[in-house]
Amino acid sequence: MTATLRPIEHTPPDTTDHAIIAKGYHRPDLLVSTTWLAEHLHDRHLRILESNEDVLLYDTGHIPGAQKIDWHNDLNDPVQRDYIDRVGFETLVRRLGIDESTTVVLYGDKNNWWATYALWVFQLFGFTNVKLLDGGRTKWEIEGRELTTVTPVFAESAYIAKERNDAPIRAYFHEVHEHVRLKKPLVDVRSPQEYTGERTHMPEYPQEGTLRGGHIAGAVSVPWARAANPDGSFKTANELEAIYAGEHGLKPTDDIVAYCRIGERSSHTWFVLTYLLGYQRVRNYDGSWTEWGNAVRAPIVKGSAIA
Repeated sequence: MTATLRPIEHTPPDTTDHAIIAKGYHRPDLLVSTTWLAEHLHDRHLRILESNEDVLLYDTGHIPGAQKIDWHNDLNDPVQRDYIDRVGFETLVRRLGIDESTTVVLYGDKNNWWATYALWVFQLFGFTNVKLLDGGRTKWEIEGRELTTVTPVFAESAYIAKERNDAPIRAYFHEVHEHVRLKKPLVDVRSPQEYTGERTHMPEYPQEGTLRGGHIAGAVSVPWARAANPDGSFKTANELEAIYAGEHGLKPTDDIVAYCRIGERSSHTWFVLTYLLGYQRVRNYDGSWTEWGNAVRAPIVKGSAIA
């Protein structure tokens, strides 16, 4: 079912959310709570986007007013392994009825893996007025909040996209190789079994063609899920600091690269370190293990020891 066409309006919503502020984050303005979103569902200057691993999930029911982001088709180049270019991003954002004045709230399944992935891609193009729903689809459903199968339709915008700038938040293979040589911090956010090389894929997921198991030399293992509560929401800043700084000695001034399998789980950790804890230089290596584990002579370590 499709809803009536809605015009674009230009009055930004007040996104002050005291439930989020109380958690002590460096940038609480990058999150909204389920309560805040429920109270603002009818703000016409707000756009809600759902980005799921399961691209069919949206059609079974979604938050009222939410539009679908298909990470396969909307964010990725259809030919080479890369993201859409400036024209592609501009076309997408216009279709969604979004412009520079629009506040965007992203959410999704899997504790917001693919929502943080979409947010990360938006930021490659300098679109920063985008936030995450703390807890994502999981928390919204646990709380028994409203879902609908009505697909909203908004008037197309006249948004002009900036050129994509990967350098600040994206790392490429050759850069990670140099990172290893310089012994700079690397965070492997995969499962412990993937880190040690016992598995080449996530538990209960298919093998995706990676030839070698293990981890990048020098990487520490901090599974992404340690940052989340059972309801999918983020742990408090103090709890997160105890994990990343207390257990692993990471510092806000470190030059950090996070990686996983294809960049979706590590985008979650990138968001945590950058916006919840205020780390100044964190990049997501989206080539991740499907690139590194297949690369000729890429340095790999098996087992739990850091090398």
